[in-house]
Amino acid sequence: MVFLMAGGGTGGHVIPGIAVARELSARGHTPVFVGTARGLETRLVPAAGFALELIEIGSLQGQGRWHQFRTMMQMPGSVVRCLALARRHDAAAVFSMGGYAAGPVAVAAALRRLPLILMEPNAMPGLTNRYMARFSRKALLSFEDALAYFPVGNTELTGLPVRREFFHLPERKRGPIVNILVTGGSRGARTLNRAVSGLWPLLAGQPVRILLQAGADVPDIPGVTVVPFVDDMPAAFAEADLVICRAGAGAVAELAAAGKPSILVPYPYAADDHQARNGAALERTGAARMVLDGECTPERLRDEIAALLRPGKLEAMGAAARRFARPGAAARAADLLEECVGVLKQ
Repeated sequence: MVFLMAGGGTGGHVIPGIAVARELSARGHTPVFVGTARGLETRLVPAAGFALELIEIGSLQGQGRWHQFRTMMQMPGSVVRCLALARRHDAAAVFSMGGYAAGPVAVAAALRRLPLILMEPNAMPGLTNRYMARFSRKALLSFEDALAYFPVGNTELTGLPVRREFFHLPERKRGPIVNILVTGGSRGARTLNRAVSGLWPLLAGQPVRILLQAGADVPDIPGVTVVPFVDDMPAAFAEADLVICRAGAGAVAELAAAGKPSILVPYPYAADDHQARNGAALERTGAARMVLDGECTPERLRDEIAALLRPGKLEAMGAAARRFARPGAAARAADLLEECVGVLKQ
């Protein structure tokens, strides 16, 4: 059977979709992605070995009026294009990760009365998933905070697909030196780079070692190991006693799977401030500390790190993070898609 996979633009929308597509492919089905030419899907989806169909659609949130008007004008044509794709591929159902690229696909699914399964990675659901929830068979969530935005009885807490390696990292015993991994994602984060640049002199005498993934702009920071990109992130997590990072859904899911304590610095311009909502949800469990972007100074990071070096603190946070983990999200999504189209388990 063919399943249309909707959701593009950022890695947070594409990578979990690829995980579900791999699960479907292993079961003998054919996933076909639908995205735009400017999103990360144009690089990630073909590299994963899946077909990609392109539509023209822009985003609405956080955009100027002209951009929003142009997006609204693109919507009817994009929906017609998705209807044609559903017919041509004889799609059995649609899986949506949300985001602006998923909107026309989800609308086409509703018009064709195709089963629609949503996966919402954030504590504050995106506009597309909030709107399309009423037409979905099931919304798969990562945060209990998101339950209020979906119809009662139409949700399931599954978590977000995460690479298996994160779930199987060996338990790390804290040694005399505390290893701190700082990452702002594959492109780095200017706020984190600047804070770490001034942090090392303030940590004089503290038993810490810092690895910074800085992105393309690699600063020279005495006392800190700085790299543009970490090729093996699970291995870097395995060596880390503490992780300092943004609060995107993927990062939060990886921290939980690995059982790593963290200091989260939410990206302040995320749609609906969803990273702050993600960070607050993890902080409430005792697994993380949250520092707002505007407050992320070297002095604030020094104080946060010093507080976490108290005996037993990092270990307790790591255990709380592990309790937040939900393995098997990709398999559960594939199960529901099969159930929607009447595929019986053997």
